[in-house]
Amino acid sequence: MILKHLMELYEILDDPKASGEKVKEYLLQVNPQADVETYPVHGEKGHTDMVRVRVPGKNGKSKGGTAPTIGLLGRLGGIGARPEVTGFVSDGDGALAALSAAAELLSMAKKGDLLEGDVFLSTHVCPDAPTLPHKPVPFMNSPVSMVEMNREEVVEELDAILCVDTTKGNRIYNKKGIAISPTVKEGYILRVSEDLLSVLETVTGELPGVFALTTQDITPYGNGVFHLNSILQPSTATKAPVVGVAITTQSIVAGCASGATHFEDVETAARFMIETAKSFGAGNCLFYDVEEYNRLLSLYGPMNHIQTLGKESLHA
Repeated sequence: MILKHLMELYEILDDPKASGEKVKEYLLQVNPQADVETYPVHGEKGHTDMVRVRVPGKNGKSKGGTAPTIGLLGRLGGIGARPEVTGFVSDGDGALAALSAAAELLSMAKKGDLLEGDVFLSTHVCPDAPTLPHKPVPFMNSPVSMVEMNREEVVEELDAILCVDTTKGNRIYNKKGIAISPTVKEGYILRVSEDLLSVLETVTGELPGVFALTTQDITPYGNGVFHLNSILQPSTATKAPVVGVAITTQSIVAGCASGATHFEDVETAARFMIETAKSFGAGNCLFYDVEEYNRLLSLYGPMNHIQTLGKESLHA
């Protein structure tokens, strides 16, 4: 049961001594055969613990099969902003959703409910991340650069990526729950996947929510332009199609705010990712129309330069 895992993981993460090792211990209790790794990643502003989980599918690449592999990434700056803020912060919802999905998939695998394709899940655990000035509300910062995060989370084997992130500190999408983005692939913002909209409708029981994206949002951090948040940063480091899964609110809530985690919304995000993984591995969920994408390439050429820091970095 995802909600059970979510509540137990919250107890582990809502702790100044939270660590990747404690999360790994929990996941191994769920499934002693789990493929879980954790290790520290150091940056200029401190360190964080990466947590990566691989759940093999019955026809997945790890077993020599042909089913595609999906990545479920929990994006965040940190689960805590100590000593400035006491307790688990809103920004930690992305990690909580991804880890809850990992625990549920491991529990399913232990029972014999295997998905068709492999699933790769990744996030990180940092209880004392720094904050960053941002309008309309402050961002959570990260002790490790976005380039390093992408290097650890966006692995070569992924055929598609869902990236879940708290997306509450904006005026772009103002409804409590979850919403998805259009598909982003190699610098193109493509049409919203009809298959993902169908999964979202089924999971939420409501009309699907879609949040707006701009070109700025899919460029790498560090180029000096405004970003909604980091939810589409994995798209700057891969050829795979990427879709953001936003955990949202009606009011503007800072990422560094405590007491702002709504379990029902985090659980819905985790459930959406699992249901998408089921359909994607089975070949029943397309993130984008291949023919239409190729048509765009033939008409307008590649947009890979959007995945870079631009001309100034080339001149430097």
